[in-house]
Amino acid sequence: MISSIKDFRSVFFIGIAGTGMSAIAQYLKGIGKQVSGSDRYFKKDEYNEAKEKLEAEDIQCYLQNGEGISSETDLVVVSTAIEDTVEEVQKARALNIPLIKRSELLAIIAKSKKTIAIGGTSGKSTVSAMLFDILEFAGLKPGIISGAGLISIIKEGKIGNAKAGIGEWLVIEADESDGSIVQYQPETGVLLNVDKDHKEINVLMDIFTIFKNNSRRFIVNQSHTLAKQLSQNEEQDFASTEHVAAGYRATGFVQHGLTISFQINKIDFALNVVGRHNMENALAAAAVANQLGVDLTICAAALKNYEGIYRRHQVIGNKKGVWLIDDYAHNPVKCATSIEACQPIAPKVIAWFQPHGYGPTNFLRNDFVAEIAKALRPDDEIWMSEIFYAGGTAEKNISANDLIDDLKKLNKRAFFVENRNDFLSVVRPHLTNPAVLLLMGARDPSLEQFARQVWEKL
Repeated sequence: MISSIKDFRSVFFIGIAGTGMSAIAQYLKGIGKQVSGSDRYFKKDEYNEAKEKLEAEDIQCYLQNGEGISSETDLVVVSTAIEDTVEEVQKARALNIPLIKRSELLAIIAKSKKTIAIGGTSGKSTVSAMLFDILEFAGLKPGIISGAGLISIIKEGKIGNAKAGIGEWLVIEADESDGSIVQYQPETGVLLNVDKDHKEINVLMDIFTIFKNNSRRFIVNQSHTLAKQLSQNEEQDFASTEHVAAGYRATGFVQHGLTISFQINKIDFALNVVGRHNMENALAAAAVANQLGVDLTICAAALKNYEGIYRRHQVIGNKKGVWLIDDYAHNPVKCATSIEACQPIAPKVIAWFQPHGYGPTNFLRNDFVAEIAKALRPDDEIWMSEIFYAGGTAEKNISANDLIDDLKKLNKRAFFVENRNDFLSVVRPHLTNPAVLLLMGARDPSLEQFARQVWEKL
């Protein structure tokens, strides 16, 4: 029975290249555990960036054939995507090695520190990164286990989604999509927002209510109607809209190109990011940090140097008057917010989106259409390529073109290009100067490479 991080020494991850798995693997290595793992994306004599960076951390990587698991292995960790039929799962069972899910292990890790768990359907990675940067700047030496790489850590040659701090605080993302958020019992729980994503609203509210009850201190976004319902004490909450009571309020938002400025409780903040949603993200991080004893002026100084996170409105560059921006947006609200954040940069935004999963796309079809339609200005355009299919038994009963047809019926500039490799050549005549070309999508590990290809050929 594994109930504490003291209960194991050698741990093996099946699917170690995944964002959530690699983060925990690196964290455990950082606190002195012996860590190894395999992934179906690891191929013999084939370069893999995640593998290279993990091995640079002295994390041994194997092909997904069972060779990495032995009687010396104390614990095997699986993600929700790993099925019982996988050879390594069978081998672990044959050797009587304990098997646990990634979320269960994260809950065990969270018990070992004063943990701040960031929850909500949007913004978790960004708030986690901002909060980590503030606490690091303040000298608290925090740890982080995140769903995205921090650019500041990536620059060190690492994947960037984890760091084992020597201080008492640990910042984690609390994921609602698989329900694992209910397993955490954090010192501080944070609820950013509640929007329809992987689950219906009533299911999400039940999950977030358990999250609240499990948290010693619970901080919510008073500007979000549903999150506000779970407030523990409005004095510790935050708000970014007028006439909403909260202990921490952001006002005076201004965006100049790729930078934003505002005030939190009359303290000036300025960040090299875009969008009102990032003001709200910074507000959440500052509200938490201040309640841990960090002065708001220190929060502002820390965030002035904030470098962002991987594929969250990541600015690739500008060619011929066109800004190329890569973003992880993948649910209706995130896509709309991403488009809106780019609008102050140029009079025209051309957004490209690759939905992921046939089930999720079907579930959110009407929401995608409504939110994107509402966000588009008359000259803005939305393009989509076919749904990303990761395998499995999903029924392919919808196409991205169905969403495009729905948007056309609303008189929006909407276009379908089935194969994304054809996108740039077809869209090129639409790229006026100045403009923003926004790429959106998640789950597909080749999206970063696609953004690089678009940049090279732009």
